[in-house]
Amino acid sequence: MSPSVEHGRFPAKAIPGSDFTVGATVFREGHDQLGVSAVLYDPDGREIQRVRLSSVGAGLDRWEGKLRPPAQGLHTFTIEGWSDIYGTWVHDAAIKIGAGVDVELMLAEGSELFSRAAANRPAADADVFKAAAAALSDAELTIQQRLDAGRTHEVRAAIQREPLRALVTASERYPILVERERAGRGAWYEFFPRSEGAVYHPQTAEWESGTFATASHRLDAIAQMGFDVVYLPPIHPIGKTHRKGPNNTLTAGPADPGSPWAIGSADGGHDAIHPELGTFADFDAFVVRATDLGLEVALDFALQASPDHPWVTSHPEWFTTRVDGSIAYAENPPKKYQDIFPINFDNDPEGIYNEILRIVLLWVDHGVRIFRVDNPHTKPVQFWEWLIGKVNEAHPDVIFLAEAFTRPAMMHALGRAGFQQSYTYFTWRNTKPEIEEYLVEVSKGSPAYFRPNFFVNTPDILTEYLQYGGPGGFKVRAVLASMGSPIWGMYSGFELFEHVARAGAEEYIDNEKFQYRPRDYQGAEAEGRSLAPYITRLNAIRRAHPALGDLENLTLHRSTDDATVVFSKHKETDEGRDTLIIVVNVDPHSARESTVSLDLHALELEAQDCAEDGRFWVDDLISGQSWLWGEHNYVRLDAHVEPAHILSIRRQP
Repeated sequence: MSPSVEHGRFPAKAIPGSDFTVGATVFREGHDQLGVSAVLYDPDGREIQRVRLSSVGAGLDRWEGKLRPPAQGLHTFTIEGWSDIYGTWVHDAAIKIGAGVDVELMLAEGSELFSRAAANRPAADADVFKAAAAALSDAELTIQQRLDAGRTHEVRAAIQREPLRALVTASERYPILVERERAGRGAWYEFFPRSEGAVYHPQTAEWESGTFATASHRLDAIAQMGFDVVYLPPIHPIGKTHRKGPNNTLTAGPADPGSPWAIGSADGGHDAIHPELGTFADFDAFVVRATDLGLEVALDFALQASPDHPWVTSHPEWFTTRVDGSIAYAENPPKKYQDIFPINFDNDPEGIYNEILRIVLLWVDHGVRIFRVDNPHTKPVQFWEWLIGKVNEAHPDVIFLAEAFTRPAMMHALGRAGFQQSYTYFTWRNTKPEIEEYLVEVSKGSPAYFRPNFFVNTPDILTEYLQYGGPGGFKVRAVLASMGSPIWGMYSGFELFEHVARAGAEEYIDNEKFQYRPRDYQGAEAEGRSLAPYITRLNAIRRAHPALGDLENLTLHRSTDDATVVFSKHKETDEGRDTLIIVVNVDPHSARESTVSLDLHALELEAQDCAEDGRFWVDDLISGQSWLWGEHNYVRLDAHVEPAHILSIRRQP
């Protein structure tokens, strides 16, 4: 049975209007035909959708189909297996009448079947069934005409609307938690408020920090690029003890701002704002401005403390004390974080749990509905299940993103525990086999409990691919992320092709975690040195094409080149059928030629979409060009010019 997360202990995830695959292994004794349905129930237990499942994989007894919940709430679904009365008669009648065996008996059974069915049907369907019953018993018609009367388009349409069923058996009901759209769709943009509007004073060699007021000016450009969420690193007071200097040096100068993740000073902890950024009133104004632009504010939630955090004095038991009396700082060998104390959840869990809940609800009261959680895998999974459950009980619209670059089992456990989204391994999947394998994994293997947010970079992650891939490499990663997942994100500077790493590290030189990094976005765009127009186009495509808003609807296609990745996404909507074919040259250094072979069945083409020779029109949403495509197509993509096609199949009404 799927989707079933630990046999229903945890609900599977969905969002309104998204298709999720349901499936079960269903079989019966004998040779009569089998029917299988999935039924969706709303939070009040009312049936709201019923779909007939299709058999997949010959001889495997596996049945699958799709349900589409219309609204938020805790829904349930069940699978029903039943004897297909009509299907059995059609199958048996065709064989026996074709062989000249029991001809009149089979026709009489068909007539009786339709006569009984007409008694319990709406008038229109009843008339169809009565006509079929009469024709099946009409001796003036030929045998073939009588048989065909039971298989007309009108009869099959009525059966499709409501099958003729007997011996119905149902599974237990399984939970589906339908969360708001932003839980499963959206484009994220990360930036440091302190860098926006920061001013360097050469006379004193000191910086003047940006504020929420100056950072709010950046929101217009972020919204214009088509992003939905603006994510802020921690905005709390920063400790001074063991403060890190530029490029993570152990000694900070008096003017160095320190890492925002070293939370806490004499000015307060997680429930306070760094005084250089502004006040709570300033933060509230920032949130209002973002909201006016159609942006949601996501706040970093890092459960750790600097040595100067008020908790260190008021609750020393919340940390780990070594045998020499010192408090253990954070380590991720070979990295050391002397400016950060991890919380020990084994000491006073009740006190820690309640304090953290208080802090989350404080920020919820200030308009924050999305939290990006730093290193959740270093805290108990049980705690996250409790916290997210408590918060969502009172505020079901609050979303938690897990920044958990760790083992798959833990990442998946956090998703089961309630995290609505997670960072992923996408950042390190660069070759064609790696990308294809990962796209299939996240879209087919774990969508019931793991929603992937494809960030292309972070302040901590500057992969070799971006370091040496040039502008083409940045385009490749943006296309793969924005087209491959309904949720994607980028950290500021990506649009400026920032790619220089600190020696021996996979992170940026002059890292913004430890210093101010004001950027001239407008100047770069004016001089053609910005990827912002390209990113704007990608986000516009995402908003215009509902197929890109679902996770499970991805199909891989074949290409003859070992660096050309091809996948499609398809969705049926009330407005019509939306199908995109994405072709990407993942070699950022060269032009690649390939023959792309499409799985035409996955594209769900209809006769009116195709020319007489079976080909169909595709429109490139990047270049504006159009081509007639078929099953096999020649493609040439030059990474130095344009590494990708985003092709929309031109559907005919």
